[in-house]
Amino acid sequence: MRYFLMAGALASVAACGGGSRGATGDISRACLDADRRAASPALCSCIQQVANQSLSGSDQARVVGFFADPQLAQDTRQSDRPGDENFWVRYRAFTDLAGEICQPVDA
Repeated sequence: MRYFLMAGALASVAACGGGSRGATGDISRACLDADRRAASPALCSCIQQVANQSLSGSDQARVVGFFADPQLAQDTRQSDRPGDENFWVRYRAFTDLAGEICQPVDA
């Protein structure tokens, strides 16, 4: 399953061609707005594309909150609620896949 998800995400990223004309969405905007050193339109677009392939819209909305409030991610990770635990499994799969596919470009 993971292989097919990665293959689909890679195909999606390759088809887009990256750059500033790539995927836009809430995660991409939050990524750029977070003003992290490695953030670039190409990297944030790639992350958005992986999110589009691997997370539901409600999961993506939840991830956007992590950019504004990193403590929210920590609280979710440590939560014992079944819904939070299930979300965290999906979120980790997303971050692992994005980490494998999306590489920051040194400026």
